[in-house]
Amino acid sequence: MATTTATREIRALRRFSRLSEGDLFSRGSAVQKGLTANPDYPTPPVDPTTLKAALDTYSADITAALDGSKTAIAAKQKQARVIYYMLRQLAAYVDAHTDGDMARFMTTGFLPAPTTRPPAQPLAQPVIRKIKQGASGELKVTVSTLSGAVHYELRYAELSGGVPGSWTVETLTKVRPPASVNGLTPGTIYAFQVRALGRLGFTAWSDSTTCMTT
Repeated sequence: MATTTATREIRALRRFSRLSEGDLFSRGSAVQKGLTANPDYPTPPVDPTTLKAALDTYSADITAALDGSKTAIAAKQKQARVIYYMLRQLAAYVDAHTDGDMARFMTTGFLPAPTTRPPAQPLAQPVIRKIKQGASGELKVTVSTLSGAVHYELRYAELSGGVPGSWTVETLTKVRPPASVNGLTPGTIYAFQVRALGRLGFTAWSDSTTCMTT
């Protein structure tokens, strides 16, 4: 019985808008040369000569912008966006015509996107940045933002003799604007702690931040 082998998907690395001016020009030039008269990619959606003309204009715009002119800088940025658009069209075309052949792909001047995701990293420890008074019996709690957090949990408890009592926990789906905690007893000191949920689970609770409500 015949067996089939799955074709590995190869995709061109995008992220063109994150490249420096020099790297964008170099990548665009590599793609222009790679797709010129390339028999494996005979009908690119952007003609390589058109891409070369756009790159030549971009190079001139980079030089013109060196004097700090706002008009020249705006022209350079506009031309960069033209090149982003061209490269994205060409990347999609290359993706569709590579058929899992890395040797063929590497003739295009594009770089291959990573095929594996980096392992998840534990979140940093969130902190309570500040607590401000709101209305009577209300405190507004500002929590640090963490990239990769699914949500946060904020807990608070009355302090008695410096020791927290029973904790009340609230789930925060976002930390902007500050979380509003209501129904507190005026003249009472409360302790607040926060933790975040990431792909690897919850962080530890932060150190307590205390505040008396009015």
